[in-house]
This record gives sequence, structure tokens and C-alpha cells, in this order.
Amino acid sequence: GMCGGNIKIENCCPEHLASLIYKLNKTACNLRYFNDTITISSSGRLRAIDHIETQPYPGFPTDLQAQAMAFATISDGVSVIVENVFETRYRHVREFIKMGANITVKDRTAIIRGCPSLMGARVEAGDLRGGAALVLAGLAADGYTTVEEIRHIDRGYESIENLFSALGGDIKRINER
Repeated sequence: GMCGGNIKIENCCPEHLASLIYKLNKTACNLRYFNDTITISSSGRLRAIDHIETQPYPGFPTDLQAQAMAFATISDGVSVIVENVFETRYRHVREFIKMGANITVKDRTAIIRGCPSLMGARVEAGDLRGGAALVLAGLAADGYTTVEEIRHIDRGYESIENLFSALGGDIKRINER
């Protein structure tokens, strides 16, 4: 994926992720699935996602829109994401821009021009999915990224730092007071 390498996800239902698998297979990510297992490998530069429109299931899930946008920020080419489910689901865009992303939003459409790399920055999680996407972007960025307001992330991901550490990510939870 975004940081290269290989991942194996077990005990899942690949059919539920068919729209995501279809899009990622066009980006230089190699996704394969068999029964309840998905393997993902990636090396080299990622290609733009081209065009995503969020839709109710079985379409592309709005819950993965922010993560897809994080991916698009460091991909070669232009990606277009249209958010058809929730009008206010682009709060993370401002934070990606702080990291050097090139994103333009008009109404429900975001145009993402991929850049060679993001820069670490101090960003703020405004919601659960956007916060998770900022963590992904931070892991792929050059330098240090601090994600604030992680209470939003904690609502849906228990110890997200442990998950990404287990995958090889350099991530730590810091209690700032």
C-alpha cells in the first residue's frame, strides 16, 4: 500500500471489499484474495486511483473515502473522489494540505494531484475515518507527524498505534498535558 511492503489479512470477507479491491488493483498494488484471506503487496510508485464515487454498499464505501484520499496524495497522477453519501466528509482535506498535499474541493468533488511525498506536520483528527487517514498519511510522510484529537480515532480503533507498529510503522502514542 502507501508505505510499500506486503500485508496478509485473515478472517475477512473479501466480497464485502470488492469495490476497494477493484480500485486498488489499478494502482500498482497487487491484491489477491482466497476464501477469507486478502494479500496485498506493493513496491515502487503508486498510480492514481483515477475516479471514485462513494455509494451505499456494494459501491465504494464512504467510510474508506478519507483513506483513499490519503493514498491518492502520494500517487502518480490525478485522482478524483466524489462524496455522494455525506456532504461534510472532507474535513481531513485541510489537514492533508498542511502536509503538502495538492487537493482542490468543489461541492462534493475532490481533485487530488499526487505529489512525490508528504511532509510531516502537526494535524488534527476531526473525526474517526479522517483521523485514521491522517495516521496513514503520517506514516508515509517524510519527517514527524503529530495527530492531535486522537479521541476521535480511539472511538473506532483500539490502540491503533499497536496495529501499525505490528505492521512495521514507526508510531508512538504521546500523552501531552
